[in-house]
Amino acid sequence: MAKRKKKQDESILGSLLVMTFLGVLWQPEFLVPIIMVSAAIILLYMYVNVKKLRELRQSGIDDIDKMSGHQFEKYLGSLFQALGYKTDVTKASNDFGADLILRKNDRRIIIQAKRYKNNVGIKSVQEIVGAKEFYKADETWVVTNSEFTAAAYKLAKVNRVVLINREKLIKLISQGKREKGKVAI
Repeated sequence: MAKRKKKQDESILGSLLVMTFLGVLWQPEFLVPIIMVSAAIILLYMYVNVKKLRELRQSGIDDIDKMSGHQFEKYLGSLFQALGYKTDVTKASNDFGADLILRKNDRRIIIQAKRYKNNVGIKSVQEIVGAKEFYKADETWVVTNSEFTAAAYKLAKVNRVVLINREKLIKLISQGKREKGKVAI
């Protein structure tokens, strides 16, 4: 997913440069405005990339990548507490597919946490869907430090399961740090 996004960004910048060149050839009197607009777009692109890099550095995602599955569950409990949820980490065995239970505004959300090196597949989505009735949940989420397969996204969409991948997790961590100070790793 990240490689695809990078290629997409590079093609946008390449297209912008080609359009600038063609615009100058077509209408030389627009040289200064075209260069100014192009420079503004490039600066905006650089600002967004620097902001994403800063979020990544502050997220502690490298520490998360080294955690055990149980440590990751506890970390998520701490993170969601910082975001204003009441949290319970379920027991390690016989959890019926849910690792965390969140409560906020009379809503019950169950989460399956997957600290993986590889992409998370449909099995995790199936398990959290199966746990929904058992826990009487209003929402179901799967959270990973990795990415999801295309099949997992497809199944999650049909079953209204929220998928939180690495990029979204980093944003949640940054939000948690802003709202409640440092989230314990």
